[in-house]
Amino acid sequence: MRIGLVALLHESNTFAADRTTLDHFQRDILVSGREVLARFADAHHEMGGFIQGLREGGAEPVGVFAARALPSGTITAETFDELTQQLLHQLKQAGPLDGILVAPHGATVAENHPDADGAWLTEVRELVGPDMPIMGTLDPHANLSPAMVAATDALLAYQTNPHVDQQQRGHQAAQLMVRTVRGEISPVQAAAFPPLAISIERQCSQESPALEFLAEMERSRQNHSLLDASFFYGFPYADVPEMGSAVLCIADNNASLAQSVADELAETLWQRRADTLGTYCDIATAIQKARELEGPVCLLEMGDNIGAGSAAKATWIAQALMRENECRAFVALCDPAAVSQAQQTGIGASLQLSIGGQPDEIDGSPLEGMFEVVSLHAGHFAEEAPRHGGKTEFDMGPTAILQAANGMTLQVTTHRTAPWSLGQLTHCGLDPQAFQIIVAKGVNAPLAAYQDVCPHFIRVDTPGITTANMERLAYAHRRQSMYPFERDATWPRTQ
Repeated sequence: MRIGLVALLHESNTFAADRTTLDHFQRDILVSGREVLARFADAHHEMGGFIQGLREGGAEPVGVFAARALPSGTITAETFDELTQQLLHQLKQAGPLDGILVAPHGATVAENHPDADGAWLTEVRELVGPDMPIMGTLDPHANLSPAMVAATDALLAYQTNPHVDQQQRGHQAAQLMVRTVRGEISPVQAAAFPPLAISIERQCSQESPALEFLAEMERSRQNHSLLDASFFYGFPYADVPEMGSAVLCIADNNASLAQSVADELAETLWQRRADTLGTYCDIATAIQKARELEGPVCLLEMGDNIGAGSAAKATWIAQALMRENECRAFVALCDPAAVSQAQQTGIGASLQLSIGGQPDEIDGSPLEGMFEVVSLHAGHFAEEAPRHGGKTEFDMGPTAILQAANGMTLQVTTHRTAPWSLGQLTHCGLDPQAFQIIVAKGVNAPLAAYQDVCPHFIRVDTPGITTANMERLAYAHRRQSMYPFERDATWPRTQ
């Protein structure tokens, strides 16, 4: 039993000005053949789960192709075509296969394919024919499309956000594949697509309303003896017609059952749509609350969410903290030029810097002042525990630790680095518990790492291309009559 492994993962923010190129994938993951198995065999990732689950089931995992890039702007047409061509070429070279396990993200957008995941999955289906089982995983931030569902036999979303169960879900997908190839089951899937975009602020699986809905979904799965059920929050920063929430159910050779349960769950979600709206805490209120709580308090900077494709340069919270008389706070910004200046000045010296921000001020004005160079670092570190995204190796590039006159600690990196590991601080000799406030450029993903040291989290409403308030974004391609953009939106099933 030979099962091919394929991954193409990218969360595309269409509101980002920069485009994603092949270089972005080469800087993260772009491997094929046996390198796929070597790269993922022990990873906290669905591909690692695929490998382990297949081997436990007596099947041979066959590395085909894997590509991943940190969330960023729309993928160029040239890059997406090249990735797809490499994927299909490697699949043709893999030899006879009994099935394919796939790991798309589900919110990938290319200049020439708004539903990029649906596009490459369809090409895989056309290449191998209608009878070969194609199963896999999706990020719950997928903007699930009918094309993705039609091209595959079973798709399983991660059930946690922060995503710490990727390996587990990959393992479960592998088990389904083995049972299918053996003829024990015949999975069929069906989806429902309510016209609902859920605020990123309300997408944590440990909190309401996601916590209750996931529990309801699991009860329905068990009551109806489904093979699996998945809930998709959707990715609001991809301006495509598929943007929004969805429910997908998998039954054993019973398409009508899968569809009826998906419809029932989607109806339940739709009836609770008012619970999916954000609360939008402003910066001043967040800082005041953080002063009064037991520290460290993590301020989640939603408008500069690196894990959703932002530039990691927003200074809105940093500017407010700079105005404090005394400030035991940590802030990270990406600014290669500032790192270079700090390197030239040297440890122990002070210099005038202008850090972060952007000319159009979507990310605030540059942070200006005198800063002491506390330390300089290579920026490479590893994370051993399961954290959001299953990522284990991080590269911030050359990194400078600076201190402002009021005591605020600033980490300036060469490469954007999502706050998915405390190693971001400890690698630089910083003790996270020494701070009253830690600013993390994310919404839900940082919780997996930072809850080890932070007893409190406050989500902060800041401007930017990942603003939590979707109604600030200028959509051109989303579905019309969609909640919350149109509060009087109706779903046809309720009419």
